[in-house]
Amino acid sequence: MNTPPLPSRGAPSSPRLTELDWLRVIAFGLLILYHSGMFYVSWDWHVKSPRLVPALEAWMLWLNPWRMSLLFLISGAATALMAERVHGIDGLIGSRSKRLLLPLLFGMTVIVPPQAYLEVVEKLHYAGSYGDFLKLYFQAYHGFCRGDDCLKLPTWNHLWFLPYLWAYTVIVLLALRLRAVRAVFAHPGWRRVVSGGRLLWVPWMAFALLRQHLLDRFPATHDFVHDWYQHGVYFVVFLLGFALYGSRDDRHGGWEAARRLRWIALVGFVVVQLLSQTLTDGWRLAHGEDFPEWLLMAMRALNAGKQWLPIVAVLGFGRQWLADRDSPLLRWLTLAVFPFYLVHQTITVIAGHLLAPLHWPLAIEVAAIVMITALGCLSAALLAMRVNALRPWMGLGPESKKPGILRYRAS
Repeated sequence: MNTPPLPSRGAPSSPRLTELDWLRVIAFGLLILYHSGMFYVSWDWHVKSPRLVPALEAWMLWLNPWRMSLLFLISGAATALMAERVHGIDGLIGSRSKRLLLPLLFGMTVIVPPQAYLEVVEKLHYAGSYGDFLKLYFQAYHGFCRGDDCLKLPTWNHLWFLPYLWAYTVIVLLALRLRAVRAVFAHPGWRRVVSGGRLLWVPWMAFALLRQHLLDRFPATHDFVHDWYQHGVYFVVFLLGFALYGSRDDRHGGWEAARRLRWIALVGFVVVQLLSQTLTDGWRLAHGEDFPEWLLMAMRALNAGKQWLPIVAVLGFGRQWLADRDSPLLRWLTLAVFPFYLVHQTITVIAGHLLAPLHWPLAIEVAAIVMITALGCLSAALLAMRVNALRPWMGLGPESKKPGILRYRAS
C-alpha cells in the first residue's frame, strides 16, 4: 500500500535546510569529543585512563542531559523532510531500514567487538587472544561478569542510537499511512501547542513528568526492551523534530520561535544548571544523601529544563547563524559524519588502551587520542566513499551520478 507524502507545510525557499545539516554535524562532533572525555572521568566506561581528570566531569555534565536528544530531534526533522518529498511510505521505510540496520549489523559484527575485547582485558584481565574472544562474542557468551554485572554479547555499545532511531522512524511512518494522522501532523493547530513562549515550557513539563514517573523505575540502560524512560524522552523529541522542524517554510513554526527565544533559552539553561547544582550541593552539605521525596520531585522537574532549554537555544542560534550557509565542505561533512559516528568510539578505545601505558605527559596523550580519533574517522569516511561495496554498510547511499553534487542523507 503506497501512501501520499505528508502534505507540504509551505513552499521550500531552499532545497535543503543547511542549519539542520550544520547542527547534525556539530552534534556528532560533540559526541566524539564527549566519548574521548569518557576515557578520563570517573564514570564507568569500556576502558579507563589510570590518570583521571575530574575537572572534565563538570563540563561534560553541561552536555549530558541534551546531547543525544538533539540528535533525535534533528533526525525527526529530517524524517519529515523526506516524508514530504517521497511518494510511498513503504519505500521510505525500506530505505531508512537499509540506511540504519545495515550499519548496525556491520558495526556489531566488525566495529564494536574490539571495544568489548579491550573492556574484558582491562576490567577482568582476560588473557585470551582476540580470536578466542570473537568465538565467545558470536556465541552470545554472558560469562564476563563483575558480581551481578555481566557483559552481554554480542553488543551494540555506542550504536544503540541506530535501533532506537529506526524504531521511532518506523512507528511514525506507519502512522502516516492513516489519513487522520497525516492531517494532525499537517494541521497548524498542532504546532500552536508549543508556539511562541510555550516552546520553552510545554516540552519542559513533558520531560519533567517523564523524569518524575519513569526515571527511577527505568534507569538508562540502552537495553531496547526495558529502557522506557529513555524511549519516552527520545520519542518525544523525535516527534517534536518531525512536527516543528521538518519544514522549510517556517514563518510561524518552531524554527522562528526558537530563533526569537534563543537568548532566553540559553540564559535559562545556565540559570537552571547553576541553581540545580547549588541546591543539590547545599542539601548534601547540610543533610547528606537523604533527599526527601518532595525535593526529589522538585529537582527532577527543575532538571528537565536542562534537557530542553539548551536544545531550543541551539536550534535558535542555528537558525540565526547557519541558515542558507551551504558549502562543498558542509555537503561532504553531511555524508562523512555517519561513518565518523560508526567508528569513532572504537578508535578512541583502542588509542586510549595503547597510549596509557606509555605515560606520555597528560596534555600530549589527550591531544594524541583526539587526533588519532579524528584521523581514524576521516580515513574510514574516505574509504567508505570510495569503495562502493562498503557504502551501505557504513550508512552511505549510492554515489551521486552528478559530479560535485552530494545528496542530503540525514539519519
